[in-house]
Amino acid sequence: MKSVIALVFAGLFAVSAGAETVSEPQVPDLFLPADMENLSEFHWKKRPILVFADSEDDPAYQTQMELLREQPEDLVSRDVVVLTDTDPAARSTLRLRMRPRGFMLVLVGKDGDIKLRKPRPWDVREITRSIDKMTIRQREIRDAKEQSGKIFD
Repeated sequence: MKSVIALVFAGLFAVSAGAETVSEPQVPDLFLPADMENLSEFHWKKRPILVFADSEDDPAYQTQMELLREQPEDLVSRDVVVLTDTDPAARSTLRLRMRPRGFMLVLVGKDGDIKLRKPRPWDVREITRSIDKMTIRQREIRDAKEQSGKIFD
């Protein structure tokens, strides 16, 4: 009888341990409203990625958004924020400034300069490689290494 009780308790502990779910780390939302008048609020803080399309139904737009959602942590770690504009009739300030023709991906650096324009979707790996080559990003990487080195000194 004692072995049966021990078996029941062992089963209950196994079930309760299995029922505990490990929550995934929360990733801040990268996707912001597209009604931004300009990018000045991101200056020296974030790297905006602008995704333009003539419609949310544009296959290139849908593909791009899927690609960006696959690895949000890589984008967050590089201070990326994604702005989308799928309404050419609204003639947003950013759309007028960037002048996209159909689908277009634009990467803006922390300094406010346009670093990249692409007429087709890019995956996160290609985007992060481009970001990692930027001078400001190189400095951020170097500073992070120095900070982590000081912790162990």
